[in-house]
This record gives sequence, structure tokens and C-alpha cells, in this order.
Amino acid sequence: MAQVCEICGKQSMNGNQISHAHNVSKRLWKPNLRVVRVVVGEQTKRIKVCTRCLRSGKVVKASH
Repeated sequence: MAQVCEICGKQSMNGNQISHAHNVSKRLWKPNLRVVRVVVGEQTKRIKVCTRCLRSGKVVKASH
């Protein structure tokens, strides 16, 4: 599965890691994802959600 938030679509970003001596190498920034049980309609589903969506209340967690 891809590292993508199913609510906002946030995904991995790439760029350069630059040392003090200015040696450049590629690196990857991954989103902070959590697998959460969410209420969708009348069903509960397990989806990957970034922590920003969880914190802002865009997702309603399912109770056990």
C-alpha cells in the first residue's frame, strides 16, 4: 500500500539532504500516518490517516 493519507492525500516528498560540507544526496520525507478505525456511513473501516487530520477533527474514530 502507498504511504498516502486517505483524507487529505498527503504523501511522501523527496528532496536533498545537504551536509555541512555541502555533500548532496537524495532523501525522502514520509507523512506521519496512523491506521485508524473510522466510522464511514454506518460501517467502520480501517484507513490510513495523517496525524494532522486526526488532530483537526476531520475523522470520527469508531468506538470499540
